[in-house]
Amino acid sequence: MPLPLIPLLLGGAGLIGASKVAGSYVANDDAKRINTEASDLVRNGEYRMEEAQEATKKALEALGRKKSYVLNNSIQNFVQAFSQIKNVNFNEPTELNELGKFQLDSASFEGLREMNKFASALSSATATALMSFGAYGTASILGLASGSVASVLSGFITSNATLAFLTGGSIAAGVTSVLGGTLAAPALAVLGIFLESSASRNLSEARSNKSQALRFYREIETAISACNGIRRMSYLHERLLMRLDILLSAANKGLVQTINTSGTDYGKYSPAEKKTVAAAASLAKAVKTILDTPILTKEGNVTQESLDSANEVRQALPA
Repeated sequence: MPLPLIPLLLGGAGLIGASKVAGSYVANDDAKRINTEASDLVRNGEYRMEEAQEATKKALEALGRKKSYVLNNSIQNFVQAFSQIKNVNFNEPTELNELGKFQLDSASFEGLREMNKFASALSSATATALMSFGAYGTASILGLASGSVASVLSGFITSNATLAFLTGGSIAAGVTSVLGGTLAAPALAVLGIFLESSASRNLSEARSNKSQALRFYREIETAISACNGIRRMSYLHERLLMRLDILLSAANKGLVQTINTSGTDYGKYSPAEKKTVAAAASLAKAVKTILDTPILTKEGNVTQESLDSANEVRQALPA
């Protein structure tokens, strides 16, 4: 008996329809999986960026705190002792090996005097101000009254996108020019795409989301690398200042002893006493070199000057 044609056709249509529905479910599952992967990439990148952001901020704060400590201790003690000595011949050659290249002159000493004007203000500065002080050199605020230091340091924060970002700027907020331009607007636009439960289940759109997430993650990696560079330079300068502070503190004791023993007329000092004065002065100049050197450019990059100064001082110090 021949089979009814209409039921067969209907059955075939049903099979075709079921196949399309099944295919749609598979496509939706793939889209959901890809969107989940994209979302995980974005969240992981954001989390890692926030970690790097916080660690870099703390490194700059630590450097600013160390700068403040050195200014309020070994540099202040040096200025007080050296100020008592009269008739100093800044150009008189003294054998100090490599450290002799950091020869203190009258202008540099006046700069150290100026630093003492705002040293006490820095001792009570906020963490944010110390971070700014870590990023910039003392030369940036020389000549300012101590009462205006806090406002000047705050101004550095607002005028530098990277510092503003490190003090708590959100990636999701759309920061567009930080860390030397490594964190840019196009990649940041993908943040929030995956946070809605109604994220697109269209397979092609999901693949596009994944592509954008990968681009975002790559830019985050570059930004994290930039943060690491800032942090490494901060640590380098902080360690150098720690070492210089120990050496200068010891040299200051020799300076005070020379004054107590032989008075304050440099012209009457013995060669050994002149060498004691020169050693303390050269260490103070080396400290000033590190204090003056900025870590960051206005664009948020690590300065070449910070590396050059650090290398110069390291090479001059005794092994």
